Amino acid sequence: MDNLRKYGDSPFKIAVLHGGPGISGEMSPVAEELCSLHGVLEPLQKAVSLQGQVQELYDILEENSSRPITIIGWSWGAILGFIYTAKYSAAVKKLILVSSGVFQKKYASKIEKTRMKRLDPEERVKLKKTMKALYDPSFGNKDMIMLQLEKLLYKTDFYNPTPFKSDVVEYRYDVFRSVWKDMEKFRASGRLLKMGRNISCPVVAIHGDYDPHPYQGIKEPLRKVVSDFKFILLDNCGHKPWIEKDITGSFYSVVREELQDI
Repeated sequence: MDNLRKYGDSPFKIAVLHGGPGISGEMSPVAEELCSLHGVLEPLQKAVSLQGQVQELYDILEENSSRPITIIGWSWGAILGFIYTAKYSAAVKKLILVSSGVFQKKYASKIEKTRMKRLDPEERVKLKKTMKALYDPSFGNKDMIMLQLEKLLYKTDFYNPTPFKSDVVEYRYDVFRSVWKDMEKFRASGRLLKMGRNISCPVVAIHGDYDPHPYQGIKEPLRKVVSDFKFILLDNCGHKPWIEKDITGSFYSVVREELQDI
């Protein structure tokens, strides 16, 4: 399948979900680290709607995984994993949310403010121009702009990261624009959070205290709707724990501990 990578041997008990949407491949280091424990699936999702992404994930996991599966979702992938688990609760053994996006609109405005505070004036101008170009229809090659944005956010989103190295195999602006638009409407309506009441498996959220996505936007909403919920805060850790020089080992120790019962 051109939208799936496999690590280790069958049975595949773990699926890692990438961020974005439309930015596939970033979970490969996590998959490579964990495949010595169990076989790992890394879907590279291409569907251009929120409903399409959920269906695409269902089709991949139904054909390739051992049910029930444990899902590890990062950033956007954490939200996708949350929606998938709420819809197919019996198919998921455990849901691990890593550096999730926020679950209520009121927390979202804090993300940009935090990022801007971490930049000097010249960098702020550059970030604003790049964001404008991303959403301006007159600018071409949006996929390249997404790469430029990834490089800019390296300073704002991480505490003490390893040197920049992109694991992305494909940037898809069309996927990002369409799916994120669907997600924002879904979140603003309150339906995203309400879905948590349908989740019966354990949910573990792992988040860095330096992540510009405020951890309160995950911890506070989910503890009210998910019956079996645990939150783990990592100190001096940004949006991608496995590239933080001082946190990588602690992060993988936490994840391995959570995988002992699968």
